[in-house]
Amino acid sequence: MDDDQRYRAVHSRDARFDGVFYTAVRTTGIYCRPSCPAVTPKRVNVRFFPTAAAAQESGFRACKRCRPDLTPGSPEWNLRADVVGRAMRLIQDGAVDRGGVSALASAVGYSERQLNRLLSAEVGAGPLALARTERAQTARVLVETTDMPMADVAFAAGFASVRQFNETMRAVFDRSPSEMRTMGSGRGSASGGPRAAGARPEGTEPGTVTLRLPYREPIDLAQMLRFLGDRAVPGVEEYRDGVYRRTLMLAHGPAVVELSEGARAGRTRRAGAAGSPRSTESAHSVGGASAGGGGHVLCRLRLSEARDLTSAVRRCRRLLDLDADPRAVAEALGGDPLLGPMVAAHPGLRSPGHVDPAELAVRAVLGQQVSVRAARTLAGRLVERFGEPLAPGLEAPGGGLTHVFPSPDVLAAADPTGFSIPVARGRALAGLCEAIASGWIDLGPGCDRDEVERRLVELRGIGPWTAGYVRMRGLGDPDVFLHGDLGVRMALEAAGMRATPAAAAREARAWSPWRSYANHALWASLADRERESGAVREDVVARKGVRGGSKERQERKESA
Repeated sequence: MDDDQRYRAVHSRDARFDGVFYTAVRTTGIYCRPSCPAVTPKRVNVRFFPTAAAAQESGFRACKRCRPDLTPGSPEWNLRADVVGRAMRLIQDGAVDRGGVSALASAVGYSERQLNRLLSAEVGAGPLALARTERAQTARVLVETTDMPMADVAFAAGFASVRQFNETMRAVFDRSPSEMRTMGSGRGSASGGPRAAGARPEGTEPGTVTLRLPYREPIDLAQMLRFLGDRAVPGVEEYRDGVYRRTLMLAHGPAVVELSEGARAGRTRRAGAAGSPRSTESAHSVGGASAGGGGHVLCRLRLSEARDLTSAVRRCRRLLDLDADPRAVAEALGGDPLLGPMVAAHPGLRSPGHVDPAELAVRAVLGQQVSVRAARTLAGRLVERFGEPLAPGLEAPGGGLTHVFPSPDVLAAADPTGFSIPVARGRALAGLCEAIASGWIDLGPGCDRDEVERRLVELRGIGPWTAGYVRMRGLGDPDVFLHGDLGVRMALEAAGMRATPAAAAREARAWSPWRSYANHALWASLADRERESGAVREDVVARKGVRGGSKERQERKESA
């Protein structure tokens, strides 16, 4: 995409490009999202930047009308497997705040100087500037939605000092933290009216932050939450009354997240001038605002430590694939004679990820050759026996959440024979957990996906399907095709294709780089056919007689 194409997108206020690039206006010194409702500036006065941090580094401030620092993330960082993509995923997860630039550089195998040069050339800003943008956004949420003292906000957001916090907030947002809190108190109530200084938003409990996580339309969020609910592990996850809840372990302690459908474009109030109410909900947009043409997921977080907010938000976004560009996926797959009707039948198709790749890997092994229900039962037993009990102040209403999923370190020392699973699978589980706990397999956001897959299949009892499934959901790779999956092959055969694994893999080459979405389109079409035929089964994959490689004798449809 060149600058002339970008300018045409700005002129048409095309919200599809919000978060993909940023528009800066030389005459005003501000930067905007492409869909900003303000008068389109003259082409000669416009500069374009790949990230908000790059615009800030060049001296531009965020527009107070369209709030470009709050756009959905770019899908590019999930697509890219190079060092820049890996570094961006790590920075978004808070790696610089936890270990500094040296730790970030070490994680991707480059020197600090090399990494700074690469990031500056590719995204217009170095790791410190990119991390500063993440810190500023976290601080903004805490300033506007909690009554935490400003000093506590500064350190929770990752700033080294209160002075640095104050200077950064004014430089990025052109307001002091105190001014932002005063303005935030005017939009904090459910009615949009003012609330008393220091008061929490309505319906928010102590220790709870309520957020809006935006996405690009369209999306079938209800279907995705049901997908997660169908696979919910007792004690760790639950899905009731349209709300998905789960526990997760973060860098500074456990947390609980609740996700539900918020307002969509057309039902939300358009972003107005600075200081005007932006929504009728007592929540703060993180990673985007509904003004950009999309809706949002309502997210409530109970955190042990406020400094884990950035990481928690990133995990929730990965879980629901909220940074995806569904129109780009539809354009790429919709013209395919085989996939086109399936994609059209499910607009806004997403490829759900996971909050914890290690947990996903364990559950994938537990679920080999068994039904979804059986996999849930096995995982529930594992949690009951080895999971960490949830602290009393973190429980969700109803008491359904009781534990945090056990870590690989704990499971590596466990006896795999007590899980009511075959001995061979117990050994595979133990080997997997030992490999993760020792660091031989790195499932972090900045890992090398090719290397992870290669090492996974070297483990006894783990074959191509499990490795691919972990890569797709655990690592968020949008371009994984599970050609040996029985559900995928059944869907292909139902569509009239000879669906041997080799034939399926050849057919899928044309679907790159969105092959993970092709899996979900095929699974959805299979479920549609079963509903239409009246043969709805809880588990669409019948595994009898299905054979895979020597390591995985039976391939399975996702049950983790």
